Amino acid sequence: MSDVHDSSAGLPARRSPPDISLQQGPAPQPGPVPLPESAPRPADDFPVRQPHARLVLPGGRHRRPVPASLPEGAPALILAVPSVGDDGLTGPTAEIATVLRVDNPALDVRTARIDHGGRGDPAGIRAVLADAAARRPAGAPSAVVVPQLVTPNPETVRTLREAIVASGANAKIGEVFNTNALLAEALHHRLADAGLARADRVRMFSITTSADGIILLTVGGEEAVSTASVTAFLLAARLALPVLAASLDSTPTLEQAAAQLEAMGVRRIALGPCVIGPEADPAAIEDAAAAVGAKCAAPLGAHDNVVKLISLAYGQVLSQLKPSGPPESVSPPGGRHQ
Repeated sequence: MSDVHDSSAGLPARRSPPDISLQQGPAPQPGPVPLPESAPRPADDFPVRQPHARLVLPGGRHRRPVPASLPEGAPALILAVPSVGDDGLTGPTAEIATVLRVDNPALDVRTARIDHGGRGDPAGIRAVLADAAARRPAGAPSAVVVPQLVTPNPETVRTLREAIVASGANAKIGEVFNTNALLAEALHHRLADAGLARADRVRMFSITTSADGIILLTVGGEEAVSTASVTAFLLAARLALPVLAASLDSTPTLEQAAAQLEAMGVRRIALGPCVIGPEADPAAIEDAAAAVGAKCAAPLGAHDNVVKLISLAYGQVLSQLKPSGPPESVSPPGGRHQ
């Protein structure tokens, strides 16, 4: 940062003390001599600090990665839910959509099912994409589709690409990346809520923990486990406990992770589902926890950090769009990383 003061001005010159050798009477004693109230103080007696304009960033844990002012006809934000049941658009999905709408009143937020995306399903991804495109100028970016996931799921992304092509919509996929620190914090909160981990200093809970080791359970295959392993490392640093990642539909399995913790001397295992909710079968999570004798925290659901990650995914894609460019500039991505 450069100094905005004019260095040529320098500091105020040191004033010479008065010559007291010609004065009559005893020399004055050292110490400050107060000026009469009526006597004006010289303007250059002391340097005066001038106020400076400062750039003050908004404080607090704000969730607004979406621009505060959206352009007219901005692409819709479509939450694509890889639901394993028919109620995937309720519960956490509805809560997340509500928070996004409250935080961003000008944003067109929609929800869609991925696995029920047939043309005859009004809540399917193809139908929602087509409706978003019909409400915007031809050729303009119509939607940013964000899979409601916190770990990679290649099969889901492949399904979304196919749906975008089939719908003819000019849409892009915005995936959630760089999630580990935020996920570690959210998982910490969920474990503390269940009494399975000591609370963080921010929330100031006083809880007696009932776990000596944690397993983060994911869905989406080995790539999801790899991402969750980084989150597990950060969570272990927060809790000062061993934390491993396991998969509900791949390897390492929950049983393998539990055996590894037991070999480390862990006797009380807690399960932290590293999922938002609809993408995993609740009954399967409960059965897996019972199989290893572990207590289980709730899924992430509509945690503030989950909402922030989805907003970030939308804002990142929006910043890359070029409304004046050709339609090819906003066509479906050819790879996972935008």
